[in-house]
Amino acid sequence: MKLGLGLDIWAGAGLQMPTEQVRTAERLGFDSVWTAEAYGADAITPLAFLAAQTSRIRLGTAIVQISARTPTATAMAMATVDALAGGGRVICGLGLSGPQVVEGWYGQPWARPVARMRDYVEILRKVWRRDGPMVHRGSAISVPYAGADATEMAKPLRSILHTADVPVWIAAGGMRMVELTAEIADGWIPMGFRPGMLESHYRAALDGGFARRRDGVALGGTESAGFEIAPSVSVVVTDDVRATFAAMKPRTSMYVGGMGHPEMNFHNQSMARVGYPEAAAKIQELFLAGRREEAAAVVPDEFLDDGGLFGSEARIRERYAAWESSGATTLIVRSNQPRALELLADLAGTRET
Repeated sequence: MKLGLGLDIWAGAGLQMPTEQVRTAERLGFDSVWTAEAYGADAITPLAFLAAQTSRIRLGTAIVQISARTPTATAMAMATVDALAGGGRVICGLGLSGPQVVEGWYGQPWARPVARMRDYVEILRKVWRRDGPMVHRGSAISVPYAGADATEMAKPLRSILHTADVPVWIAAGGMRMVELTAEIADGWIPMGFRPGMLESHYRAALDGGFARRRDGVALGGTESAGFEIAPSVSVVVTDDVRATFAAMKPRTSMYVGGMGHPEMNFHNQSMARVGYPEAAAKIQELFLAGRREEAAAVVPDEFLDDGGLFGSEARIRERYAAWESSGATTLIVRSNQPRALELLADLAGTRET
C-alpha cells in the first residue's frame, strides 16, 4: 500500500502551505501529495511551490476541474510543473465538479460531461506525446477550434516543451464515469469509497472499462495491474471518537446538504450510494431549509467511521486491515496530526529502513 497526503489548503479565505507537514510525509516514505481546487485557490500553482520544497514525493491534483482550463492549458501547466520538479513527479488528477460551479463560476457548459472527459484526456496525451501538430476532432471538444464563428486561420501546433508521460487519474463516483476511468485513465480517485465497495458496487463498471483498453491493463483480484485506485481516508488518533465525529458533522452536512444543486449533488449521491439514502435526503432537506445544526446532527456516526480511521492507535491498526485488502493501491491520508502520519507509515511499511 502506498500513501498520499491530501491537503485542504484550497478551503479557506487565506492560503497557508503546510510545508513542514509535506516534508514530514516525504521523510516517512509517502509516495504523493495532493492539492485541490473549488472556486478560489487553484490546484496547480501550489504544486510548483512544493516542487521547490521537496525532492522525491510525487505531486498530484485531486482534483483540477476540467472546465477551469482548456485541455491544452492544463497540459501546459502540468508539464511545466513536472519540468520544474525534475521530471516524472507529477500526476494529473481530473474531475468534473458540478453544474453550479461549471456554469456559475467558469461560465462553461455542463452538457455531455462524460464525452468532455474523454476528449479532454485524449488531448492531454496528444500534447504530451508530441507526435505531431496537435489535432483532435472529438464529439465534445475539437482542437483547432472549428465553431461557426471560427476565423479559419487556426494552425495546428506542437508543444515546444518536451515532457515525460504524465499519469492521468480521474475522480469519479457515478458508474459511467468509473467505466470511462477504467478505459482511458492511469488511476481512479473514487468518491466515497469504503472497504468492500470494489466488489459490491464497482466491479462491473471497472470490468466494462478495462475490456475496452488496448494496453493490457486489467484489474485482478484485490490488486490492480498498472492501474491505481486512491481513495481519501481521514485519520485522527484520539481517545474520544464521538467528539471527533461531532466536529466533522457540520462540514459533512454542508457537502451532503448544500454542495451542489438539489437535483445534482454528488456528495449527497455518494452518501446514498454507500448505504445511507434516508440520512442523505434528510440532511439535504434540513440544510436547504436553513436548519444547519439539525442537518449536522443527522449525519450518522457510522457513515463517518466507515470512511476513515479514528480512535486509539490500537483501533486504527485493527481497522486498517480492511483498507489494506480493499483493492486500493494508495490511501490519500487526510490528517493534521504528525503522529497519525507516522502511524500510517508504520502500518503501510513505507519508512525507509
